[in-house]
Amino acid sequence: MYKNLRRAFLAASALGTLLPVTFARTPAPLKVGFVFVSPVGEAGWTFQHNLGRLELERRLGARVQTTYVENVAEGPDAERVIRDLAQQGHRLIFTTSFGYMDPTLQVAADFPEVVFEHMGGYKTAPNVATYNARFHEGRYLAGMVAGHLSRSGQAGYVAGFPVPEVVQGLNAFARGMRAVNPKAQVRVVWVNNWFDPARERDAALALVNQGVDVITHHSASTAAIQAAEARGAMSIAYHSDMRALAPRGQLTAVTHHWGDFYVDTALQVLEGRWRPRQFMGGLKEGVVRLAPFGKQVPPAVAEQVRQRERDIARGSFHPFAGPILDNEGRLRQAGGVMDEQALATMDWYVDGVVGSFPKR
Repeated sequence: MYKNLRRAFLAASALGTLLPVTFARTPAPLKVGFVFVSPVGEAGWTFQHNLGRLELERRLGARVQTTYVENVAEGPDAERVIRDLAQQGHRLIFTTSFGYMDPTLQVAADFPEVVFEHMGGYKTAPNVATYNARFHEGRYLAGMVAGHLSRSGQAGYVAGFPVPEVVQGLNAFARGMRAVNPKAQVRVVWVNNWFDPARERDAALALVNQGVDVITHHSASTAAIQAAEARGAMSIAYHSDMRALAPRGQLTAVTHHWGDFYVDTALQVLEGRWRPRQFMGGLKEGVVRLAPFGKQVPPAVAEQVRQRERDIARGSFHPFAGPILDNEGRLRQAGGVMDEQALATMDWYVDGVVGSFPKR
């Protein structure tokens, strides 16, 4: 399955550019719909997207009306929800999970006057754009923190699905760890779900039992961080700052911020300027940010990480600059910076990652 996914990315990238499409200025209020893969909750992936929705309402006021549907499973149910939003007159719809890609395209074909923005995918259409972030930039910084603070030199990574975006983050975290501790290892457990608190918790506990003393995750709930806190392990949260749930153990968090993007996209639709494109934000754009450090992090470590953050933001450092070895000793990048296509199709582990890909 995962080799097929890699081929799909390559095929999609070779399709060429789309013909330009003109969308007329949309009268206010613009109805904007959001489809969320998990409950909004108090922190996590969906929580951050909902913060962006709330910022859109706050900044554009009466010019927009927003609706959201939470906890929508990827697959046929997603298509039903997306179609329902289009039929209700929403002229801009954000579908905020990778598995919504094909349902979004299917609905978009039947509603050419509606603008669709899909999070994390690689397929576009005349009325479908994609948006994503260079999450790996923040992951590298988080790995540096873990590398400095881990006493065992072992970190645990609770991961959802092995799509390239997740693999990028895992590999960047491992490279950040090894940049400050060349013998560090990252142990990964795949839960094969974006939101499954029970499995996320069990995965985190299993990793702690294997001897890791820092837990991070790419999953939609707070369960892994809470499990680490309960066991006295350190943690690095993802999506949201989860310090309130892990006041003793959280070292920092890689956080996501979508408000500016949602506001800008809505303005493009309102003003008739929207065109399909593939948006990618990172540290420079403020889409990815590192949360304040916990008191356990020494000032010298904090300053080193913040300096590297500035280097990445201005383009003088890249988390995937060669040489890069995989965890089987093969040279994957001799020198220079790994290109976007290689990152977008990543399906292998860098040196330092311990684990295997799920068999499907």
